[in-house]
Amino acid sequence: MSEIQIVPVSDAAGRRAFVDYGFAHYAGDPNWVPPLKGEAVGMITPAKNAWFTHAEQQLFLARRGGRTVGRIGAHIDRLALEQPAEQGFGPGTGFWGFFDAEDEPAGRALIAAAEDWLRGKGMTRAIGPVSSSIWEEPGLLIKGHDHPPTVMMGHHDARYQGWVEGAGYAKAKDLFTYDLDVQQGFPPLVQRIVAAGEKNTRIRVRPVNKARFAEEAAIILRILNDAWSDNWGFVPLTDPEVEEVGKKLKPIVFEDLIYIAEVEGEPVAFMITLPDLNEPLKPLKGSLLPFGWAKLLLWLRRPKARTMRVPLMGVVKRLQASRLASQLAFMMIEYSRRAAVARYGASRGEIGWILEDNQGMVAIADTIESKVNKIYRVYEKTL
Repeated sequence: MSEIQIVPVSDAAGRRAFVDYGFAHYAGDPNWVPPLKGEAVGMITPAKNAWFTHAEQQLFLARRGGRTVGRIGAHIDRLALEQPAEQGFGPGTGFWGFFDAEDEPAGRALIAAAEDWLRGKGMTRAIGPVSSSIWEEPGLLIKGHDHPPTVMMGHHDARYQGWVEGAGYAKAKDLFTYDLDVQQGFPPLVQRIVAAGEKNTRIRVRPVNKARFAEEAAIILRILNDAWSDNWGFVPLTDPEVEEVGKKLKPIVFEDLIYIAEVEGEPVAFMITLPDLNEPLKPLKGSLLPFGWAKLLLWLRRPKARTMRVPLMGVVKRLQASRLASQLAFMMIEYSRRAAVARYGASRGEIGWILEDNQGMVAIADTIESKVNKIYRVYEKTL
């Protein structure tokens, strides 16, 4: 077997090759969803991703005999370095992600290259995979390879778990996604909680107003950064990132699927539900040409999606231990469920990711009788 060469990516051509390898590696996997290539290249291009305003990344390709046989990205996030160590990241913590490889020797060589780069930057601990921000695609899929991921979730070669653990990595945290049948009404207990909330004049659960998109996004960001601030792996989202993500997601933001809950006029909770964009994207095979753009535009005008994903939900910290917090959550989930079925033809929902030890969210997922359908594992190793 030829020697493996690890080549740093330093230009646009290298970034395109980095993205292209993912397409080549998963070409025969029916459960991989090809991203739009332009979006994928933009994510790893500093001028096109606001995450780079507080992060530095080095991409690597593995080559053997003139062929590309793997890829990885190593990065440092200055905001993650500033977080308390007891919350998972903190001083000395670097990351790697975007990991794919043809075989274990190539995979081990790539991980070693990422580790060497992190050591050179003064890091003493590596966490991975995180591609790139914790808000993007964190964790390695270790359960649920038998069905495609929903929008903004990852899919990985099942062999990787053994390779990563063989390279000396141990579990840091598992992230769960939950599957549920949204055509079935929720259990009677949940229905009673929702009905009681609807009678409470202090509570108002309203859909977002897309005409005031920037203002609504600022409200959600404020709640999010407060609600998640004590969570493992938390890194605050910055205003430029929210603005950028808002522009990308705006085409699949529908007012009757995103809710803000107010108590006595104060916004205290939110929930975002998105139609699964992966459903129309998968047949496009990463390209909008020649007619993919027209198909996608038609879908966006009259979206019908079998699956809805709830990527984010939050309640301000001061209410999180209260009964009101779960009541607001159940109300927002029920309102989204009704709209998903009646207006978008949905039959299933996916909630998450949720930290394995987030007792409040796990309890809510259990109460609405959802089941874990995918597990993503984040690993760590002392360098």
